[in-house]
Parts: sequence; structure tokens; C-alpha cells
Amino acid sequence: MRINIVKLIIVINLFIVIFALIVGIAVVIAATELNKAPASTQGEVFFEVKQGETPHSIGKRLEDEGIIKSRHFWYVVNRLDKDVIKAGAYTIPLPATQFEIHNILETGRQPLIKVTIPEGGTLAKTARLFAEAGVCEEEAFLEAASNPEILEAFQIPAKTFEGYLFPDTYLFQKNYDAKEVVRIMTETFFKRLSGIVDITSFTPEELLEKVTLASIVEREYRLAEEAPLMAGVFYNRLAIGMALQSCATVEYIITEIQHKPHPEIISTADTEIEHPYNTYIAKGLPPGPISAPGLTALSAAFNPTPNDYLFFRLVDQNAGKHYFSKTFDEHIKAGKLYVKGK
Repeated sequence: MRINIVKLIIVINLFIVIFALIVGIAVVIAATELNKAPASTQGEVFFEVKQGETPHSIGKRLEDEGIIKSRHFWYVVNRLDKDVIKAGAYTIPLPATQFEIHNILETGRQPLIKVTIPEGGTLAKTARLFAEAGVCEEEAFLEAASNPEILEAFQIPAKTFEGYLFPDTYLFQKNYDAKEVVRIMTETFFKRLSGIVDITSFTPEELLEKVTLASIVEREYRLAEEAPLMAGVFYNRLAIGMALQSCATVEYIITEIQHKPHPEIISTADTEIEHPYNTYIAKGLPPGPISAPGLTALSAAFNPTPNDYLFFRLVDQNAGKHYFSKTFDEHIKAGKLYVKGK
């Protein structure tokens, strides 16, 4: 009888072990299957985790959007991996397992948006580019670009960062802090400018004057080799108290202040607009920069080519070539006034 009881116990234990193995294998198979991505998922999908959102809510949305097979298994994954999921915008490469997706969301690896800011752009145009790319809103950018505290931190004696946001290609996250965008662009500006000149040898006011002139050269030149010559012409005019007579400053008034369409040709009436930025009327430099100068224009403003010209005029629209002259009579014969394209 005892032998039979012992055999029975052995059989029961064996059955329990086998049953546990079967259940364990079934669980592993089920978990492996549920961990896999849905068969239809391919490519990349954009997914945003909202601030304060719960793992249950995230799992439900992932399932609803067909990114994962089971929100219930997502809860299990979240319990096993207790690292906090970070709010943000993510690009999830598919197919991906639930563990891989959870790892992406907990490490906070967010996609970067590439935005190219062209040379000669204004604050308003730069704000629109960032807004269109989804980096930050126009209003937030423009507010940051006129923030007195940030201006003071960079020792910029102006009301805005116009001219100090270096035109380049940047990588930012979606919904990035506009103030940080401005700081990064300004830091880039001073870093690149330091490669041209020793900026410590200039006062903030002197730098502002150079940047202002560079911003005008940026909007005037077409050929890089002509930029230093143009800078030299402007310095010649300033030296004798002559008006700068830059079409670019008139264009700035029309497009950025009056918010009118970009003109193809500057008319005589345009050059008579009463405004501090109109360098046909007001002598000296305008109140501030009119664009974001690139390295060519900045280098020209800090290292102009000495010359005895007082005038220049576009004579070849396609080639971008200007005619430089010493007298007004020569200048008049050169042809129509043109402005740099949009």
C-alpha cells in the first residue's frame, strides 16, 4: 500500500511538473507572439507621449494605432521594466517589439528635425521656417528673439537678435524651447564670427555696427568676390557723411515693416519712404541689422577691400555682376536699380 502511495505521489508531482512546463511553454509562446509587432506594421510611425500620461493610456493608444498587438501585454512589459516613460514626440521604426518600443519611450530618444536657415533671412522669415518645421511657434520664437534678458546675457545692445542668429542648418526636437533655439543660434553666430576676427577687441556697440553693415552687404551682394568691395564702398560713404543709399534697407521697410510683397525693382518713390531704415534719406547706419549675414558678408564687413568707389549698381541680373563707379554720372549710366531676390 505504501508503495502505491509513493508511486501516486511521484506520478502527481510528475504531472505537476509536466503541467507547469506546458503552461510555462504556452506562456513563453504567447508572450513571444504578443511581443511581436503586428504583421501589417512597416516603416516608421510618429507617436507622441503626452505630459503626465499613464502607461495604461499609452498602451491603449499604441494598440488602437496598430503599433502593438496587445495593450494587456504592454502592461506586463511596463511592470517588468519599471523605468519611467518620458513625455515627448517619437519616431518609432517598425516592425518593433513591445520591449523595443518601451525602451525607446523610456530613454527619451526623440527624432531631430533638420531646419536650414538661409543667409539673408530676417527674424520673421526664420520664425516661419521653424514653425513650419514644427520646432517652435512663430510667436514664441519672435518673443524669444526680443527677450531683454537673453540680449543682455549676450551683451547685444539692440532690441532684437536680428542679425545675430547665424544662418546654418540646425537639428532640433519637435516643440523645442524657443529661447534655447535663439541661444543656440546666437552661440553659433559668435563662434563662427570668432573664426574671422578677434571679437574681444570690439565693444558690443562696435560689433553691432559691423553686424549691421554686414547685414546690408548680405542683401546686396550676388558674387562673393564683390562683397568686400561693397563693404568698402559703404565705409567710404560713411567716412564722408554720405547716405548709404542701400536698396536692401528700403526692401526691409517694404517687406518686414510694411508687410508688403517683395519688390522686383526699387522705384524712386520707394527711396523716398520716410523711415529711419531708409538709408537713402537717413545718413549713417540704420537702427539695426536688416538680415542674418553669413560668413561672406561678415568677413567683408570686418575686412573690406580698400577702394575709392562711391557707387555700385547691378548690371547683369543673371550673373549677379555689379558695376562700381567713382562718380554719380557713371552710376546713372549703369542702368536700373535691382534688389536681391527673395
